[in-house]
Amino acid sequence: MPNAVSRLLNFLRTTLLRPSVRYSLLALLGTGFIAGIAFIGGTHYTFEATSSPGFCADACHEMATVSTEYKQSAHYNNRSGVRADCADCHIPKPLGPKVEKKLLSAKELWGKLSGSISTPEKFAAKRLELAQHEWARMKATDSRECRSCHQVQGMAADKQTPRASAMHAMIGQDGQTCIDCHKGIAHQLPENIPDGE
Repeated sequence: MPNAVSRLLNFLRTTLLRPSVRYSLLALLGTGFIAGIAFIGGTHYTFEATSSPGFCADACHEMATVSTEYKQSAHYNNRSGVRADCADCHIPKPLGPKVEKKLLSAKELWGKLSGSISTPEKFAAKRLELAQHEWARMKATDSRECRSCHQVQGMAADKQTPRASAMHAMIGQDGQTCIDCHKGIAHQLPENIPDGE
């Protein structure tokens, strides 16, 4: 066995470190650089395309119900004209968490193929499970996506209702974060939501 490992290592060393007979080092480096740029650009384009509201609501996901709800929320239509798209709330901005979210979102393809939420009735039956998963993700990240637009330091407490001002003052205490109070802010709450959630 050690002899086989030694032969494999020797083969890899000579294959990977031996200069190319046909191509110069500059040509190989240039090709690698261009391929790297193409890969990064393609990945970025794919991430942006699959994060667009059109993709989320129409092209791939069975999200007609939540898309309609979102279009009736303050995140879509408001007096200031600032609109939060699907990705602003559901896809992290930092690259590492964004890649992780995109990889985990591949499970949604299985939902599409299996038809687990293909009708409004099936979606309603799974709404609580889907919402709880998203709430847990937002809680775990201290509502990172909410905070990319809403910053406690920028809130004018004197322009808020007394209750809202008092609640916002508690952010960070005992692990409290945006999603603890703002479930259902852009989408309808599930009908079968347990008490205390």
